[in-house]
Amino acid sequence: MQLITPVNIPISTRTIGYKDKILLLGSCFADNVGKKFQEYYFQTTVNPLGTLYNPASIAQAIQLANSELSVETLPLVEWGGVWHSMLHHGCFSDVDKSKLIDNCLTSFGELQHQLKEASLVIITFGTSWVYEYSDNFPNKELLSQNGLGCVIANCHKMPKENFIRRRLSVKEIVSMWQPLIDSMPDKHWIFTVSPIRHIKDGLHENQVSKAILLQSIDALTNVSYFPAYEIMLDELRDYRFYAEDMVHPSSVAIEYIWQRWVDTFITATTKSEMQSLHQLWLDKHHSILHPNSEEAIRFLERVEKQTQELKKKYPWVV
Repeated sequence: MQLITPVNIPISTRTIGYKDKILLLGSCFADNVGKKFQEYYFQTTVNPLGTLYNPASIAQAIQLANSELSVETLPLVEWGGVWHSMLHHGCFSDVDKSKLIDNCLTSFGELQHQLKEASLVIITFGTSWVYEYSDNFPNKELLSQNGLGCVIANCHKMPKENFIRRRLSVKEIVSMWQPLIDSMPDKHWIFTVSPIRHIKDGLHENQVSKAILLQSIDALTNVSYFPAYEIMLDELRDYRFYAEDMVHPSSVAIEYIWQRWVDTFITATTKSEMQSLHQLWLDKHHSILHPNSEEAIRFLERVEKQTQELKKKYPWVV
């Protein structure tokens, strides 16, 4: 008896190993997958600019990272006593404008560096709905003079009158992404559509939005696709696989999707390496009740010895 509709995923001919330098950009699901990579000590960088949800904002981030971004061209806005960057997630916002500027420029420097170094770039689209500057937006003329696009990364809970909300088309998404992919042929590009539903858009609107993302990725060339969205909808369709908000995948669902990812892109040899590295991660994150006990001291000594041994082959392990 088969109790699920299985998603058939062909084994990828382009595998992922510990020599790869991996950059993940996009929605919350990119953060989830990135954390799993980090738990196994892959060389991973996740969302240097914070979580980005739509294809235009992610593409713009890559384009700006490959250009000369300066303080003068950063789109900064003060709202509610806090300074915000319209290119970054709200986690960058700060009451101290100088601190915000430093963090924003540092994040673009990191993104620029990782784009050069990465052999694998994983992009997760969350929604095709975007927010653009309206005529009511503060300093809109200054922003347009800087040559930046109209689409923002995050509205930072500013008044809706400041923005125009619309849905990207398949043609728009493909036209902005195919040139980026073609300009970096040395990289393995993997695209996914986030299984997280944007129910604030409305259930029907969310489905239309996801369909546009799926069609857009299907039209791109020289990329791989991983069906995280389909796995969540077909194999994990029960609400027990969702978090309490009934929107985000539960930890069990994330682990299940991660295992499907491993089976798709990772060889048996690398899986064997992952076991010892993941055990080290577990040991390092083990909660010690009595740190001064003899048992705890021996445990920490063993973990440190294992760390030094693994660092000989994997120097980035900390």
